[in-house]
Amino acid sequence: MTEDRVSQALDHDLVARVQRGDTAAFDLLVRKYQHRIAAVISRYIRDWSEVQDVAQDTFIRAYRAIKNFRGDAQFSTWLHTIAVNTAKNHLAANNRRPPGEDIDVEDAEQFESGLRLRDTDTPERELMRQQLEQTVVAAVEALPQDLREAITLREVEGMSYEDIAERMGCPIGTVRSRIFRAREAIDARMRPLLDHDELPKRSKAS
Repeated sequence: MTEDRVSQALDHDLVARVQRGDTAAFDLLVRKYQHRIAAVISRYIRDWSEVQDVAQDTFIRAYRAIKNFRGDAQFSTWLHTIAVNTAKNHLAANNRRPPGEDIDVEDAEQFESGLRLRDTDTPERELMRQQLEQTVVAAVEALPQDLREAITLREVEGMSYEDIAERMGCPIGTVRSRIFRAREAIDARMRPLLDHDELPKRSKAS
């Protein structure tokens, strides 16, 4: 759960940077999600060259629309929806039918995190979600540079431990240690909020 929340909070931070005009932040989002988006599109389109074209079109559409993204859903789900619609439009433009079964909901559930279920969110839980995101972003920014770089390369750029080790010029064991320590530090900052968030659940169950 902590890893998911770190990833979501970093998405939130990157989206905010893009909305302020930081195009490099969008490049990081592309690098993080390009393989996942290609996998979604490949469920509709078999030809790999077409998949790549539709994926590129998906990110172009997302970039154009990102100023209107308000966080009503997780960024990954929002991007997934654009990918599905772009793939369907591509098939329709070429007089081809999409798969017999609509897989939107299934994929959204697969890619969505435990923080979802927004239909049942109360204003209090929405505020808690925002506080969690802000706390994670602040915790990442407060990390020592080596820990911050390691967790960012892992969670934002989606790099393997081997690639991170090569980038940072250190053994894989050191990379794992840095990422573990970064997550521990972030979890420590989040724990008071999470413990507070559990209180209403326990009182209802009693």
